[in-house]
Amino acid sequence: MGDRPTSDLRASSRFWRPNYEIMARSSFNSYDAIIIGGGPSGATAANILAQKGHRVVVLEKERFPRYHVGESLMPFCFFTLERIGVLEEVKNSSFPHKFSVQFARQNGSISQPFYFFEHFDHEASTTWQVLRSRFDSILLDKARSRGAEVREQVAVRRLLKDGTRVIGVEAKTANGNKEQIHAAVTIDASGRNCLAASKEGWRVRDPSLNKVSIWTYYEGARRDPGLDAGATTVAYLPEKGWFWYIPMAENRVSVGIVAERKYLFSKTRDPAEVFSREIQNNLWIRDHLAIGKQAGRYWVTGEYSYRSRYCACDGLVLTGDAFAFLDPVFSSGVYLALKSGALAADAVDAALTTGDCSGNRFSAYGQTICEGIENMRKLVYAFYDTNFSFGELARRHPKLRGELTDCLIGDLLSRDYSELFSAIGELVEIPGPVDYGFRPFPA
Repeated sequence: MGDRPTSDLRASSRFWRPNYEIMARSSFNSYDAIIIGGGPSGATAANILAQKGHRVVVLEKERFPRYHVGESLMPFCFFTLERIGVLEEVKNSSFPHKFSVQFARQNGSISQPFYFFEHFDHEASTTWQVLRSRFDSILLDKARSRGAEVREQVAVRRLLKDGTRVIGVEAKTANGNKEQIHAAVTIDASGRNCLAASKEGWRVRDPSLNKVSIWTYYEGARRDPGLDAGATTVAYLPEKGWFWYIPMAENRVSVGIVAERKYLFSKTRDPAEVFSREIQNNLWIRDHLAIGKQAGRYWVTGEYSYRSRYCACDGLVLTGDAFAFLDPVFSSGVYLALKSGALAADAVDAALTTGDCSGNRFSAYGQTICEGIENMRKLVYAFYDTNFSFGELARRHPKLRGELTDCLIGDLLSRDYSELFSAIGELVEIPGPVDYGFRPFPA
């Protein structure tokens, strides 16, 4: 029953009869599910729902391939990639292998790398540094091949509602035409644009993680030897800031700064000048970039950490960056996008099968995702505390190195990390969970 179209369920169900009459006016623009955005979260949800026999449309405002930052994958991305059938294509790509994450102090000294395979004896312990334009296209093309309809260069402008229930969207096509598209449920995977959360006033910034990022690319920069050639390096800066250093294919490196706005732009607002200045503040970064050449533009973004006040409402569920985004220091973004897309798809499938797409159907989904976000959020808070040291944590509690590595590889959901965070709490103050995000909007 769960793997067949649900139009018969909608037609007969007390939950959907009124909306079905609206949706049935145009069969071309009526679906079981609308997905706003074709990035990793949206493509994953589309793939799974299409496989289960639902009529799905993906509305993507850009034309793929398109540029996107966020190139470093956590090892636990493996399992969702395997589920949606793209693992072999990713394996056979030119994406560099990533075996570890390491930390560079301002004086240039480097930590012992956290090699994922030392703790996690599984094929998934090897992950990748991906070119997002190629990676995201692989995911969206697979969703299309599984039966999802993909409309590119279609920008969703607003949600359509019947009272408080979302019944579809209004979108603008590339030629400027407006269309109304209806569905039993809409998945907002619109990324950091946060269409629903922005329109509904649900987006809430994290109280202490309001950072700004500047990033660019280098060609011919230094790579460490052997297994460390593809490592993600987090390099410390003063005033609670850091560099990322991500080796990519074709002799390119993604390099970015994350820090407080008032620190970065205290003397100039020119991102190139800020970047040049900060390179001198970490000797490891200075050494590795010295032989390279900066290529392309400098990118700037802010509002790095936020979460929607609600995970869903009647006829709508939020996923990926459209639901929440956490500071990228541990590369959790793509993992949370993939995982939330998969979990949201499972919840939507169950809702469509029963004919009940009320917000309460997505409570368990919101709770699960928020638990994973909170686990990583605690670790991010510790990272930004000047009293915290991974080395000191390992010296005090060597047996917890495994649990710490579990967090770094993305084993974030349905795990009890109370012992780890109790130990971290000996060094720094651990934040309590925020009291929003895990509930649907009250009907």
